[in-house]
Amino acid sequence: MPPKNPASSNLGFLLADTTRLMRRRFQECDSKSGLTYAQARALVYIARFEGRRQVELAEGLEIQPMTLARLVDQLQAQSLVERRPDPQDRRAHRLYITEAAQEPLREIRKLGQQVYDRMLAGLDQAQQDALLSALELMRSNLIND
Repeated sequence: MPPKNPASSNLGFLLADTTRLMRRRFQECDSKSGLTYAQARALVYIARFEGRRQVELAEGLEIQPMTLARLVDQLQAQSLVERRPDPQDRRAHRLYITEAAQEPLREIRKLGQQVYDRMLAGLDQAQQDALLSALELMRSNLIND
């Protein structure tokens, strides 16, 4: 029996394939930044949610805390992030970017914008706004059971 809405039969595939291709483009760009894709992703996330605990950031990145700990070790070795003790929980650390991270972050964002520009080429502003609204609604529908 064919699906009631033909768009729904392709939606999951299109979202997954677009995400895969976007990730591939980001990986190509991140190699130009001198960081691995995982390091660049973690650095951007830490900058966006600066001061959060490591475990919270791992959840947001959907990676294991030990995986994030290794990435933070690598970023810390490059003086891009620092761990600070959590004043409320001495077992935990909060993550902050350093001044040295500013230039790599600018480069990552510039390269990322190139990926977004390529991905959105051919869509006018109204179409881009509609796409973002639709994706936000879809995400909300899945979060709010």
